[in-house]
Amino acid sequence: MDTLLPLVSIPLCLVLVPIIGRLAVKKGWVAQPSAERWHRKPTALMGGIGIYLALACPLLLLGDFSALCARFTASGHGAPPPSIAATLWVGMTLMFLLGLLDDFIRIKPHTKLVGQILVASLTTFLGFRLHWLTSMTLDTTLSIFWIIGITNAFNLIDNMDGLCAGVGLIAAVYLAGLFWGMAPPDALAALALAGALAAFLVYNFHPASIFMGDSGSLVIGYGMALLCLHYAQSVSENFIAAVAVPILVLMVPILDTTLVTMIRLLSGRKASMGGRDHTSHRLVLMGLSERGAVLFLYLTGAVSGVAALFVSRSDGLTSPAVIIPVLLAIGLMGLYLAQLRVYPEREFCLLRNRAYTPVLMELTYKKQLLLVLLDFGLVAFSYYLAYRLRFDGAAFAAFFRGFLQSLPAIIACKLLVFFTVGVYRGIWGHMSTNDVFVYLKASTMATLLSVVLVTFIYRFAGFSKGVFVIDWLLTTGLLLGTRGSFRIFQDILKRKSMNGPGVFIYGAGRGGEILLREMLNNRRLGMTPLGFIDDDPLKTGKKLLGYPVLGGFDDLARLAEKHSPQGMLISFNHTGRRTLAGIATACRQHGMFVRRFTIHLTEVDDAP
Repeated sequence: MDTLLPLVSIPLCLVLVPIIGRLAVKKGWVAQPSAERWHRKPTALMGGIGIYLALACPLLLLGDFSALCARFTASGHGAPPPSIAATLWVGMTLMFLLGLLDDFIRIKPHTKLVGQILVASLTTFLGFRLHWLTSMTLDTTLSIFWIIGITNAFNLIDNMDGLCAGVGLIAAVYLAGLFWGMAPPDALAALALAGALAAFLVYNFHPASIFMGDSGSLVIGYGMALLCLHYAQSVSENFIAAVAVPILVLMVPILDTTLVTMIRLLSGRKASMGGRDHTSHRLVLMGLSERGAVLFLYLTGAVSGVAALFVSRSDGLTSPAVIIPVLLAIGLMGLYLAQLRVYPEREFCLLRNRAYTPVLMELTYKKQLLLVLLDFGLVAFSYYLAYRLRFDGAAFAAFFRGFLQSLPAIIACKLLVFFTVGVYRGIWGHMSTNDVFVYLKASTMATLLSVVLVTFIYRFAGFSKGVFVIDWLLTTGLLLGTRGSFRIFQDILKRKSMNGPGVFIYGAGRGGEILLREMLNNRRLGMTPLGFIDDDPLKTGKKLLGYPVLGGFDDLARLAEKHSPQGMLISFNHTGRRTLAGIATACRQHGMFVRRFTIHLTEVDDAP
């Protein structure tokens, strides 16, 4: 019976939310469209009331409140922590009341923070801590910061239809799975939260008919923070899992909060103020739809959750093989999204008195600081993974001592070679064939020098040649992959962010390629390429730089009707059998302007 009890939250939420929505509209509790909000029509608020009520009922029945009461008595000082269901009920109730107060009268941020600190402090008093640090004082303080941080992280991602509830649902499902093999009663509490969020998504997914407000997002954030904290406490003997699993499960809100906070602080803006600079907003700026951005973040949370399940079932020597790639991928995604300029140039600057400088360019173009730090992690991870792939079980443990002893020398050796060969002389976001050869040469020379160094220091005793072969393959692949991803992201961003009249390009040759590259790199042209027109029938159906060759000039009438172009651009070296006048006449019959792309060099006089 207890197993089915958490599922009560589903019908309760399905029934309560529309009732609350109608009441909100009647009372005028609606969110009006504004510059900082994403919706386009008045939408009912107070959906968090439905989430809380649907969740509070099963938790009240599941929880053992006798142990909780014992903590407040003198004799209960050393009593074990109360059940997770009872603690969730108390903490969520207090967070709900705090959020409801903010929804109705808009309390000041510092007042809300004080309330969150009190709830977090109560949670630690009840015996729930992360157990990440040996010092109880420091660990208690860190636990309070964890609860406050994750609670506010979910409050921050409540910026787009279905995002907060969906991300919370995915995390709750993974937590239920993690607890099921350890402590089934704890899994039931996570399932109750998952059920309420699944039901609420019926009304909150795009296009949303109701918003949860702070009374919902604070409840979800607190629930996620406490469940992950409780998991860390339950597996405290496995330190890597205790730290990595909660972070991986909550990767999406952690990423968004970190990205938004850092960029706002570096830009001289208040971290607490609202704005359209969240991860979801940046994905839409890249060209995704609102629903597509939310689904992408769902996928990110799901993949990160799979990694958390793997780590929870792996030993400390195997876990880094999954943790590091996931964190690297998420970090690069955050780095890519940080490049998108949401605000004007003058608002996106370092806090300095001199001229405004874009943050990312300051950190990467001039000092290549981030690339050096990235390669530091890549080199260490490649060397570790090479050992992990070469040896397994007892053999890996036997060779692990040699790995630890030689790792500092390998890192120093490889980074020195990278610097000498010229890996850091390239420009951010650009990668040519010559750069590929530089990376190959750098990786090969770094591996050879590493072998020489290990032979000189350790006489190669206790080392494997296969490790260095695998290490070379991994280092080369990661070096090329990360640099190539920068180039791919820049190209996708350019294509997705193009606006202006759609045009055909006449001539799918070298001149057409140069013209297309100029359109992609020069936003001042203000045109969007639709595809190529070329009289060579063998090119029809093929693609040039990702854009299709739609057909020949004789197909112009059909293509114009299908694609509705506003103009035709003629590549500079396209001669063909048609005259420019004939092309212009035919295009204007279809309401299209005609322009010719040319490149010429002009002599510069010495005169001023």
